[in-house]
Amino acid sequence: MALMEGKKAQDWINLVLAVCLFVSPWIMGFVVESVPAWNAWGAGVVLGVLAIATLAMFAEWEEWASLIVGLWLIASPWLLGFSTSPNPMWTHVVLGVLVTALAIWAVWDERQHPHAHA
Repeated sequence: MALMEGKKAQDWINLVLAVCLFVSPWIMGFVVESVPAWNAWGAGVVLGVLAIATLAMFAEWEEWASLIVGLWLIASPWLLGFSTSPNPMWTHVVLGVLVTALAIWAVWDERQHPHAHA
């Protein structure tokens, strides 16, 4: 049961990160910069949906999808051209690192304890 609770904790943390990402344009003051703001909103929604889906019923592909979102967040300031704007750039990179680390942890945990979610 403790393994399942740990997995649920990972999913709840991911949901909190999704909310943080979604509100970050307002909190960090880059709501007027459309590209990073829309990127944060879109990635926040995708991450939130993945977290809710994983909370409802675990599937490893959802963790891999979260990993892709995390990597996208890390790379997006350079790919979308807002790397020179510190607030959105660091918001995306820091949250991207956290999402990526959480996804790697969840996949590793699943590989170590494959039936813990059942």
